[in-house]
Amino acid sequence: MIIAANWKMNPPLADAGALAAAYAAESFDGVTRILFPPAPYLVQMGVRLDGADMQVGGQDCHHNASGAHTGDIAAGMLAECGASTVLLGHSERRTDHGEDDALVAAKAVAALTTGLDVMICVGETLDQREAGAAEAVVTAQLDGSVPAGIEASRLMLAYEPVWAIGTGKVASVEDIAAMHAAIQQWLAGRDLASVPILYGGSVKPANADTIFGVPDVGGALVGGASLKAEDFSGICSAGARTAAARS
Repeated sequence: MIIAANWKMNPPLADAGALAAAYAAESFDGVTRILFPPAPYLVQMGVRLDGADMQVGGQDCHHNASGAHTGDIAAGMLAECGASTVLLGHSERRTDHGEDDALVAAKAVAALTTGLDVMICVGETLDQREAGAAEAVVTAQLDGSVPAGIEASRLMLAYEPVWAIGTGKVASVEDIAAMHAAIQQWLAGRDLASVPILYGGSVKPANADTIFGVPDVGGALVGGASLKAEDFSGICSAGARTAAARS
């Protein structure tokens, strides 16, 4: 089970240090934890988590290795700051910055070239789901965002229904199962069947066991709940219970 904390543009540095210290004080059997902090915190959080059972990663990277790209971050810079992974194609990047599938794929290639693993996000809007196009939208995102020939060991996917991110809404168990099965089928057709599929969208300690009990759910990409050490710990505990039950 992979449990990833996406802090987005949060929190203040003092709170970030306290959160990382709380993370470092725990470990969970059968669970791989990844922290995606804001870029200015990457080195500090890496120091805080040094020796802890938790990796750090970047929230985004540029598709070029260097150049005149003010405000952007090269994948190599993330690696030099201690990142092992980069998060790409999050719906907030796609919406707020107009990122399309081709750009996500280009960023993934840049990251892979520097030795970073990639976690690529896919997900539909509420309008797309209500129109019956959810699986078609997600499949198209996979087709366009996942680089051809990628090694399974370098890739993680995160399914995040856009309408459930930060809203308190959670997709039904049936909806999660259907989408993860569709993604798994897509992966199997490309010799990527071992790639983990995380679920993201208002995951909390109260619903984590249920979500993790869904077939083909390999963990969670956690937003708001990762900003509370106790909540994130509860989700990781649920992940450990699921890992033990599956072993």
